[in-house]
Amino acid sequence: MSASEVTATFDPKCKRCPRLSDFLHQVASDYPDYFARPVPAFGDPRARLLIVGLAPGMHGANRTGRPFTGDYAGILLYQTLYDFGFGSRPVSESATDGLRLQRCRISNAVKCLPPQNKPVGTEIRNCNVFLQAELEALPDKAVILALGKIAHDAVLRACSQRLAAYRFAHGAEHQVGTRILLDSYHCSRYNTQTRRLTEEMFRTVVARARELIDGAS
Repeated sequence: MSASEVTATFDPKCKRCPRLSDFLHQVASDYPDYFARPVPAFGDPRARLLIVGLAPGMHGANRTGRPFTGDYAGILLYQTLYDFGFGSRPVSESATDGLRLQRCRISNAVKCLPPQNKPVGTEIRNCNVFLQAELEALPDKAVILALGKIAHDAVLRACSQRLAAYRFAHGAEHQVGTRILLDSYHCSRYNTQTRRLTEEMFRTVVARARELIDGAS
């Protein structure tokens, strides 16, 4: 990926959202060893699968600087990516652990940690320009896996699509231009512990993503 593409898809000094910027400043003071900055996407710059989550977790990506790393939400995600040939290791421990993703990239609808893990609409829209640039860098027939409705809606906004035309549902598959949008419940602790999302359910969605990518190749 060229330097211009990196700039377009991510701004490490972004302060578009005053509430998030102020909150990160406080978090950095409370936890001086934490990353506590906008978290960049992670993975293969030539990815055919882009996974879009919600936002960094307080003690996960906000701490480590890598999406879905260091907290419960990443356990199922990285194990499943490894099982289906997208990851070099089944566990993501830190941004320097040597893990590599193949043909896969992970990002978030919102790049900064929000208070109580709840970004507001303005913050989601402010960050959408970066997601839009990430999506535009994908090849035709790429697959986008949205983890949760907020990510699903953010992808559609970034593609200039009407939200009402694409209903979110776990396992749903949508043709959006030349790419395919797959939906999954977010692999959060709450969803997995309440069995809203089971391991089998999540594996089925990732298996479908693998099938689509291999078929397009």
